[in-house]
Amino acid sequence: MAARRWAWGPPARAFSTITAKATVPLAHLAELPTSLPTSRYTVTPPVQPWPRRLTARSLARLLLRLPTPHLAVLAFRHALFHAAPPLPPSLPVFAAVLSRLPAADPALLPPVLSALRAANLPAFSDRPFLPLLRSLPPLPSLRLFLSLPSFNSHPSVRSFNALLHSLVSARRLRLAAALFRAAPTKLYITPNLVSCNILLKGLVGIGDLDAALKVLDEMPGLGITPDVVTYTTVLSAYCGKGDIEGAQKLFDDIIASGRRPDVTMYTVLIDGYCQCGNLQDAARIMDEMEAARVQPNEVTYSVVIEACCKEEKPIEARDFMREMLGAGYVPDTALGAKVVDVLCQDGKSEEAYQLWRWMEKKNVPPDNMVTSTLIYWLCKNGMVREARNLFDELERGFKPSLLTYNSLISGLCENEELQEAGRVWDDMVERGYEPNAMTYEALIKGLCKTGKPNEGATVFEEMVSRGCKPSSLLFQVLVDSLSEPRHEDTIRKILETAALYGRYFLDGDSWEIFVRKVVNATDTSNKHLDLVLDM
Repeated sequence: MAARRWAWGPPARAFSTITAKATVPLAHLAELPTSLPTSRYTVTPPVQPWPRRLTARSLARLLLRLPTPHLAVLAFRHALFHAAPPLPPSLPVFAAVLSRLPAADPALLPPVLSALRAANLPAFSDRPFLPLLRSLPPLPSLRLFLSLPSFNSHPSVRSFNALLHSLVSARRLRLAAALFRAAPTKLYITPNLVSCNILLKGLVGIGDLDAALKVLDEMPGLGITPDVVTYTTVLSAYCGKGDIEGAQKLFDDIIASGRRPDVTMYTVLIDGYCQCGNLQDAARIMDEMEAARVQPNEVTYSVVIEACCKEEKPIEARDFMREMLGAGYVPDTALGAKVVDVLCQDGKSEEAYQLWRWMEKKNVPPDNMVTSTLIYWLCKNGMVREARNLFDELERGFKPSLLTYNSLISGLCENEELQEAGRVWDDMVERGYEPNAMTYEALIKGLCKTGKPNEGATVFEEMVSRGCKPSSLLFQVLVDSLSEPRHEDTIRKILETAALYGRYFLDGDSWEIFVRKVVNATDTSNKHLDLVLDM
């Protein structure tokens, strides 16, 4: 029997008959985080430093302090979807990110709302949605309000009022009124006093007094008692329409019903009388106000003082200003300047000066507008020394403005105090102020007035070379002072200056002054005319 042969060599090669498939690209798998171990896959947080121990509280605090809403949304998404491990959804986190969205790009809101809806949080109040409901445009705000149940949050009168605020702010008053009346039956929400006041404010804002009165009449049927804000809003509507009799009747009815008007309500009625020019009744209401032990406030005084200035009653304006200061209120800049101006226009510069002293005693800070007005009038009425003293006092504790310098320089030049005006000019330049057209004109007029037109022409040349536009009145002053033949060279100098720079600011009226005043029938004037025509 033949011996069996064992083959221990390499096995025979085998060739597959299956055709190899084309290579499949696998790069897209890198985008699937679940296909990789978490120890090897991380997403860089959008905020550095990122909290080491991520909790709902730490994330909420982080979202509130980030500089932009966009960055807050990125941090929110990272914490919930990419952090290791992801943070479970919670109400504090959603409340924090929602609070950043009212002033944000509208595109940031839908993803956050989708995440909130998917989180299926336990039932919570509508408070986190209130800022959004107020700030969104009317239709998005209405959609969000109606979708609150989908977030497991049920609307209340608070969110309804926030929606009303959005509608009223956008002047969608018809829709706001319809929702207001449908709220009890369709939305199962009973409007409250705040709801009524929001709607009333909107109706008064568009001048619809009849609709506002209708809401006021409906309030008792809803079990709502109007408050001071309600009545003040309607009162302002009467005054805004000029119906001061209706305003007074409503005011009397309020007092007769046992309610006590506050300072705002009194001020609205006083302003209504002032707008009608009836200062006597305005003063009567102020007397009634004080008898009721309601003290006027800054707005009350300002309204009455403004009306006194408008009606040209300077003494009354001064007395109310003193009373205002005595009560501890500081008038604003414009009001103080008006009182000074109306006193001085009535020839009472001394009273205006004493009022300024009174303001100083009451520690009212110096103001450039008030001081400039007073300096101008003191100089105009020949009280140059008082004007200079006032300026010096201002300069010691406060930096005068260019307007204040101009007022003093103009007044000094008007009173032919050119040397003193020059000193003030130098002080102004040392303080870093550049003379403007008003400064130059004041000095040029002063030089011409004192018989120094040549010096005035030199200043004129500097003025226009610096780009300051002269007025037609200044040209009139110049040519009037240069009408004598001996000023021929100065006239030519002015014309050459005008030819060089005048194309930027000289108009037909200004040239007409030169042609009529300077060009006459003499041979010399023909040269001037040729020069003008060459321009």
